[in-house]
Amino acid sequence: MDSIDKITTNVPGIIEWLTNMGMKYGLKLLLAIVVLVVGFRLISFFLTKISRLMEKHHMNASLRTFLRSFTGIILKILLIISALSIAGVEMTIFIAIMTAVSAGFAFAMNGTLSNFFGGAMILSFKPFEVGDFITASSFSGTVKEIQIFFTVLTTPDNKTILIPNGGLSNNPLINFSKETTRRVDWVFGISYGNSYDDAKAMILGFLSTDSRILKDPEPFVGLGEMGDSSVNITVRAWVDPAVYWDVFFDMNEKFYKEAGKYGLSIPFPQLDVHLDK
Repeated sequence: MDSIDKITTNVPGIIEWLTNMGMKYGLKLLLAIVVLVVGFRLISFFLTKISRLMEKHHMNASLRTFLRSFTGIILKILLIISALSIAGVEMTIFIAIMTAVSAGFAFAMNGTLSNFFGGAMILSFKPFEVGDFITASSFSGTVKEIQIFFTVLTTPDNKTILIPNGGLSNNPLINFSKETTRRVDWVFGISYGNSYDDAKAMILGFLSTDSRILKDPEPFVGLGEMGDSSVNITVRAWVDPAVYWDVFFDMNEKFYKEAGKYGLSIPFPQLDVHLDK
């Protein structure tokens, strides 16, 4: 009963203390929240305007996405620090806490810093740009954005892949869009006993009538190997990278449909089994 009486006696004091604290910090906290909400919207608006301005002045697309990402992070950090200051958090305490955390945070950020400098190297040396089709870290896709820490790829089946810039700048990658031409390779098999000359003439005819295939360098048709079940013909032709897959699939379809008209048969693996009595 004494404990209850003490609590009951102190209730007015507790209420008064809570009221004072609410008056002292409540308005500051509310103002800090308003600053954060308005600040994030202003930052978004500012970044959109900056992006349009850079696009208007024909700035490199890769550099645009990188600068937008970097500027957004810096502005958001400054906004959060300002909101904490408005809420009444002493900056000296805040700095002390940040200093104490920085050692562990720096270790954790080691990979992130590597990604940041990797992004800077990509923009400096330009192994690829926005719009290029690349293969890196076992992934293939079109470069959509080069952000401050990651490069965003869109795969042919419309998946989005984020690859850390550190790995992209330090590991091998294939850029299929860097050169103005690209070679298409095929291997066509015909049965033993078929005429190689007829097969070669048919393939050269396909190549010469396809306007997408370049005349210089000239297409190549040669006998690649005598395989276990077929005579394999190696075919090479040069095209614009944009039509690479169209030409590749069209030629496969033509060979399959037209081979019979030239007296050619498409073999399949066969195995002769002899029974020893």
